[in-house]
Amino acid sequence: MNVLELSEQEICRRNSLEELRNMGINPYPAAAYPVNAYSTEIKEAFDEQAEPREVCVAGRMMSRRVMGKASFAELLDSKGRIQVYVSRDDLCPADDKTYYNTVFKKLLDLGDFIGVKGTVFRTQTGEISILAKEITVLAKSLKPLPVVKEKDGVTYDSFDDPELRYRQRYVDLIVNPNVKETFEKRSLVVKTMRQVLDEAGYTEVETPILQSIPGGASARPFITHHNSLDVDLYLRIATELYLKRLIVGGFEGVYEIGKNFRNEGMDRNHNPEFTCMELYVQYKDYNWMMDFTEQLLERICVAVNGKPETEIDGKIISFKAPYRRLPILEAIREKTGYDLNGKSEEEIREICKALNMEIDETMGKGKLIDEIFGEFCEGTFIQPTFITDYPIEMSPLTKKHRDNPALTERFELMVNGKELANAYSELNDPLDQEERFQDQLRLSEKGDDEAMFIDQDFLRALQYGMPPTSGIGIGIDRLVMLMTGQTQIQEVLFFPQMRPEKKIPRDGVERFAEIGVQADLVPVLYKAGYNLVNDLKGVNPQKIQQQITEICKKFKLDLARPSVADVQAWSEKITDAAE
Repeated sequence: MNVLELSEQEICRRNSLEELRNMGINPYPAAAYPVNAYSTEIKEAFDEQAEPREVCVAGRMMSRRVMGKASFAELLDSKGRIQVYVSRDDLCPADDKTYYNTVFKKLLDLGDFIGVKGTVFRTQTGEISILAKEITVLAKSLKPLPVVKEKDGVTYDSFDDPELRYRQRYVDLIVNPNVKETFEKRSLVVKTMRQVLDEAGYTEVETPILQSIPGGASARPFITHHNSLDVDLYLRIATELYLKRLIVGGFEGVYEIGKNFRNEGMDRNHNPEFTCMELYVQYKDYNWMMDFTEQLLERICVAVNGKPETEIDGKIISFKAPYRRLPILEAIREKTGYDLNGKSEEEIREICKALNMEIDETMGKGKLIDEIFGEFCEGTFIQPTFITDYPIEMSPLTKKHRDNPALTERFELMVNGKELANAYSELNDPLDQEERFQDQLRLSEKGDDEAMFIDQDFLRALQYGMPPTSGIGIGIDRLVMLMTGQTQIQEVLFFPQMRPEKKIPRDGVERFAEIGVQADLVPVLYKAGYNLVNDLKGVNPQKIQQQITEICKKFKLDLARPSVADVQAWSEKITDAAE
């Protein structure tokens, strides 16, 4: 990297790095560091009456106050922060005080990783601290961290730009402690879910992510190519069809917690890759699954929040069972006044037009109903609500309703206006399943790019016989949002999908050479703000020459500096080329 691409702080840190090396100190040592204590544990276990405790801690140096022969530093480890008291004579008991005066005071920077060995004590101001007897450089930080300050409960210079936070999550985690807490809660959500499922006797499994047929949901897939087999493959949109194959194979219950991928839009509730838990249990139906889901979510909420309620966007949401159960057509009638029961596709299409909805000819009956529900109903269900008994056209993998063959035994769990879970009494009639797949194929031929593919191998598995089964999919990301009170899905993903970083357009060395600029001067022009040849156009040549001279002096660059006449010649060539 050219030195001109660095900030002054970055240059200073690299100089400190070299000085450390020149002093025989390795800024990136390979040896393990014998950490035996953590900030929070030290504070909790401190006993004023006991003998001073010897500890060895490590972490980032987040602040430093130098007061002559003594200094205070703040150390951030994986658990929290603790103050370190550094006395020159304790750190350097011999005559040579270089380590304190030079290394600690001058060559260490905020953000550097250090190891501290010393004893725990309480300062005169009452703060539990570590008296440093030995400090080891563990890793030199070459980029400065954002300096976030807090005074009287007010935070200054906070690192709160969403674009920067999501793109540089590693910085976000360091300077915004609440962010780490959110992800620790995410881990607890998944851990608790696993506990409940394992206690029930179900088996965690893994199924293919690269699939020849993307099945188990209605969604547009990502496509890729396998060079060795010379076939197109898809990133899975769901785990459903593979998990049901395992039910055919004799498992009582199977679940998978893993990534699904859907080539759809991004917003506060959607990310193209998302984590989902899917569970399938033999000899159960969707009524049993509703009861099980209530127990599962209540237990997760208590584990994360200490109670069955959570707060999000100013609303208290209770996961205490039982939840309301409402058929989808009844929900639509309740919210729109239209009864869709027994209506044909054309009749529903006319109702959509009456409701001023944007629809097209590719949409079948199921899609139209789904659009009506999404537009007028979905967002109104804040407290957990099971929306049940979907029309058969909306549910190609679901058993027909035992009381009404036009409906299916399916539910979606709505919480805070969004779908959290989708569940069925699974279709296990292979002939009915094949017929439903054919209906989906016809939708695909009409232009519906979210219609399901026909999975012949899955049909073959069903023909061997699948027992009555209930299945559910729960979106982990949305569940974590609810449990942590977040309203943006990006807040619960370590690394959400982002647009590529915008790069400053720059002309290359060759383009500058065309007007007579020597190659080693091009980075200097970039530093001065002239990224394109045309940026030089119309600028006073004397000004440009002066800027080049100042940059060369500042960064001690041994370059042949152009005269005003040389710069004038560049400008003339730009003008000539334009003409």
